[in-house]
Amino acid sequence: MSFTRWGPPIDVLPLFAREEQALLDVLTGLDADRWAAPTVCTGWTVHDLAAHILGDKLGRLSRDRDDYRTTAPREGERFEDFIDRINDEWVVACRRLSPEVLFAMLVDSTSQIAEMFGRADLDAVGDPVSWAGDEPAPVWLDVAREYTECWVHQQQIREAVGARLLDDPDFRGPVVDTFMRALPHTLRDIDARVGRQVAYTVTGPGGGKWTARRTADGWELDRAAPTSRTPLASVTTDADTFWRLCTRNPADRARVAAEGDENVCAAVLGMTSIITSGSGSPSQAE
Repeated sequence: MSFTRWGPPIDVLPLFAREEQALLDVLTGLDADRWAAPTVCTGWTVHDLAAHILGDKLGRLSRDRDDYRTTAPREGERFEDFIDRINDEWVVACRRLSPEVLFAMLVDSTSQIAEMFGRADLDAVGDPVSWAGDEPAPVWLDVAREYTECWVHQQQIREAVGARLLDDPDFRGPVVDTFMRALPHTLRDIDARVGRQVAYTVTGPGGGKWTARRTADGWELDRAAPTSRTPLASVTTDADTFWRLCTRNPADRARVAAEGDENVCAAVLGMTSIITSGSGSPSQAE
């Protein structure tokens, strides 16, 4: 299937350094109590989430830059359970590291990640992005997925320590746009005639309009308002609620408006732009 199923490319490379600097600014000067503060990720503290972010970066460098792949699901282990297991193993091991050591390693790995992604061919065929489909995806979608993970975990850290959220449209807009790329895969089991449309509108700064259109080969996404006066379903919410719904973070469903086919609306509102953790905790690592 053509890459057009996921809509126009997203280039988040200019944002990586700024997003990471924002994270380092938050972590700088945290006292012991705030490093130990609980987060929305069940059982994980701010220290644990910082360690998780570090593990994601080191894992990407090892796999993608150095072609070093030594972990795989055990026989009969579901992929989601495998992700949970290796994430927890890493976080538990990192509890032996001081915040100062974690911080220094985050600084070092960030520069290496930026250099690696800067050399990437964003239009090339890459690995699948599991929540967007099983087939190989364009590299730009995988890189955008990486950015969203860093941003979401930074939001969770900021909420835990009472810092201002990173909600500027420059930062949040690409997250909303990337998460919306899960819509065609979300609708994969919805049977509709060719040409039917499903609309999703995200209001406020960082929002926009997206339309999934049924084709002979499945659903394809376009970043535009629907051309049909009677789409199969139409969902509207604000940007803050949207990203929380897509990542299974606590969200206010009262801020969502849905019209049209009830089954389609339910499917759209169940859209998940992360790997669903078996434990119920938000987890995006791949």
